[in-house]
Amino acid sequence: MNMQTRMQDVDGLTRATPLSRRGFMTASAASAAGFTLAAGPVRADAIRTDTAGLTAGDVKIAVPGGDMPAYFARPEGRANPPVILVAQEIFGLHEHIKDVTRRLAKLGALAVAPDYYFRKGDLTKIAEIKDLFPIVNTKTDAELFADLDATVAWAKSQGGDTGRLGIIGFCRGGRTVWRYSTHGNLKAGVAFYGTLKDPPNDAMPVNALASAKEVKEPVLGLYGAEDQGIPVDHVKEMEAVLKAAGKTAEFKIYAGAPHGFNADYRASYRKEAADDAWQRMTAWFKKYGVLG
Repeated sequence: MNMQTRMQDVDGLTRATPLSRRGFMTASAASAAGFTLAAGPVRADAIRTDTAGLTAGDVKIAVPGGDMPAYFARPEGRANPPVILVAQEIFGLHEHIKDVTRRLAKLGALAVAPDYYFRKGDLTKIAEIKDLFPIVNTKTDAELFADLDATVAWAKSQGGDTGRLGIIGFCRGGRTVWRYSTHGNLKAGVAFYGTLKDPPNDAMPVNALASAKEVKEPVLGLYGAEDQGIPVDHVKEMEAVLKAAGKTAEFKIYAGAPHGFNADYRASYRKEAADDAWQRMTAWFKKYGVLG
């Protein structure tokens, strides 16, 4: 099986390229700013969220096989904040994911993004997208769940209220949201263009659609109508299966939006869709008791 061509997120990730380099950082500037080169040209106007009023930084979380790097951000002086896990794209723990973590902290959460691919190396240093897929496609769901559980335990040890636990994820991280939402320890989840019908393999034998009936928490799915990897028909099928199973889920499909429409550092960014999606995400977490 050719793992590089069969996962749904491949087409969506590789087709969004700029018509010109105007308005994009040079490769050296993007690397210096903490972005992964394999993600493609980085927009010069990528959102940068400051740490005013926050405590943020890099930490290590003990997991089988070593100490897993993670990035966290939390509001200063706030006791028992809710906890939101940030599930990354395939590009590793790079600056965009760290920025999302800070944005969530500005909303009042202890947000933490674990680098659960760390056992295979630092993905932020990989320059070609084709070299990422053989790494991320061998990550087992069992190990992924264990790493996320360890992240939750770390957040609790830092005073986070894991009784108000949420998860947000993008691209492959969106798939993580759907799969981890079968685990039973969440209040709510939000999946940005998470893959749904990936063919099974040894590492990931069950896809999001196949496990939809096992989803235990309310999940919001945010998708682009022009996603070249995740057809709208798949999203509608997921919605129907969840509804038939009596699950709490909502979907928003953005007209004209490609895969990665929330990735403000990439050519795929669509500001209107991204702004609306962020507002829906915030309202979802408030509705289901993650955010106050």
